[in-house]
Amino acid sequence: MPGLSEAELDVFARGQALFNRPFSPEEGLGPLFNQDRCGSCHDLPTSGGHGAEPVVKVSRFDPVEGCSTLSEHGGDLLQQVVTQSGRAAGLTIETIPEGATAVAEIRAPAVYGLGLAARIGEDKILRRADPDDDDGDGISGRPNLDAAGRVGRFGRKAQHATLHGFIEEALRLEMGITTPENPAEERRQGLDLPAGADIAPDPEATEEQLRLLVDYIDLLAPPRRRLPEDPEALADIEEGERIFAFMGCDACHTPSFTVGSAESPVFANRRFRLYSDLLLHDMGPELASTCSVGTTPSEWKTARLVGLGYRSEFLHDGRVQRIQDAIELHGGEGAASREVFRRLNPQARAQVLAFLRSL
Repeated sequence: MPGLSEAELDVFARGQALFNRPFSPEEGLGPLFNQDRCGSCHDLPTSGGHGAEPVVKVSRFDPVEGCSTLSEHGGDLLQQVVTQSGRAAGLTIETIPEGATAVAEIRAPAVYGLGLAARIGEDKILRRADPDDDDGDGISGRPNLDAAGRVGRFGRKAQHATLHGFIEEALRLEMGITTPENPAEERRQGLDLPAGADIAPDPEATEEQLRLLVDYIDLLAPPRRRLPEDPEALADIEEGERIFAFMGCDACHTPSFTVGSAESPVFANRRFRLYSDLLLHDMGPELASTCSVGTTPSEWKTARLVGLGYRSEFLHDGRVQRIQDAIELHGGEGAASREVFRRLNPQARAQVLAFLRSL
């Protein structure tokens, strides 16, 4: 973020170094994990960006019983790498558990600008919610509330209300590193680990390390827009933004928010572009996949479009390589906007795509 003090810059630099350095098994990595550093999944185009390496998630959904993240089988995230000590103890990678109704390869989103998203007042998010579609516009976004009643805003299903919770879980599940809050190792397929598989005493991450990672992501700025110098190309982008609103896309992809008072002048009274309302929306069977507690397979938090122009794969599972193909897969609450997009003439469609690539 611009305007950081010397003390904040020092914290940022130390957090960035920790974010991008590999952990060893002696420091707590594993014995089951996916990557050995945070930056492995968040490095495109720079530290804190999106990642090319997918992770495998599973879940079970029943229309009556709701969503199960299969905690009795080790949870919804499969760990695909085993440390040397784990292999020596007979440990193997996790496999898709019996009873799973959905399996997906999930791409890691960028974590730029999350400090700003963390400071959006809950009232501003809830003001846009319309779970029963009372206004009849076909958009019925709803918040995902955590156990404490806080509005979720991080994760593909908005399952985390705080950056701390979001990052703490990633340490444990993606890297197998226990924390002071959760000092017990994750169990493979729900079973106890064999003796000798884990060689580091628990908890493996310190409070300081966790705080540095949170502070680093908190202070990461949103990406700058990619605007051309050519006046004609710039005019196309501006017209594309108007068409984007005409299509109704901004009903979910809220262009901007303003942070009010904050503890740091870096964040206080700052308006920023987000292109998300941070609410859950039903995207129809086209995008149905895994679920999380309190959500259905077809519900997703509105994806932030900032940084879209830096990506080469789109949607939660990276299944398409063109923005227009991602639009074509918008069903459910996004179906009406998709139909308008289909009816646009070629020039208007090109202008919308130019606008989206500029983000």
